[in-house]
Amino acid sequence: MSLHGFVRATEDIDLFLKIEADNINRLRSALKQIWTDPEIDEITIDDLAGDYPVIRYGPPDEDFVIDIMSRLGEAFRFEDLEAESIEVGGTTVNVATPVTLYRMKRSTVRPIDKADADALQRTFDLDET
Repeated sequence: MSLHGFVRATEDIDLFLKIEADNINRLRSALKQIWTDPEIDEITIDDLAGDYPVIRYGPPDEDFVIDIMSRLGEAFRFEDLEAESIEVGGTTVNVATPVTLYRMKRSTVRPIDKADADALQRTFDLDET
């Protein structure tokens, strides 16, 4: 949301991964470049391919968590996401498009997600589809 211009407090970072061994290995490698934490090695492809395909990783000495997921129930899989590239501090990152974020957030039960969906709809003039 913040990379699309919406400022609001958040307590987590959501990462969607395509379920492939190389992706999991790259994720673990990237996390290890930032944190020395043996729990990083416990992030497995089996967990992300299971019935509950979300891993919540809390880096040591940080006040946020990283939600690593391969799908949101039956509604969204990695392959369903439309993404765009945005440069952040000299690094190009892929982020969900406003349309994708709107579709993901519009039908949830969390009030913050509904507020996000409303803001996305107004700002980007999105229709209900």
